[in-house]
Amino acid sequence: MYPREVVREALASNAASVMLAHNHPSGVPAPSEADLLLTRALVQALALVDVRILDHFVVAGHEVHSFAENGQM
Repeated sequence: MYPREVVREALASNAASVMLAHNHPSGVPAPSEADLLLTRALVQALALVDVRILDHFVVAGHEVHSFAENGQM
């Protein structure tokens, strides 16, 4: 995923905020270091166009990890 693609979609939708989600086929919902870095990059890129990320979810089977609930936004 490239931040520019997310920014493009947010602008095309005239979004004021977004929620992100992706799956972990491994079955472990804990975010990887790459997930954390990408989320920070997306927060910064979207802030440039006044779009806020409300949360980013990692889904693994029936478990979900919320970045917002875990102070990772």
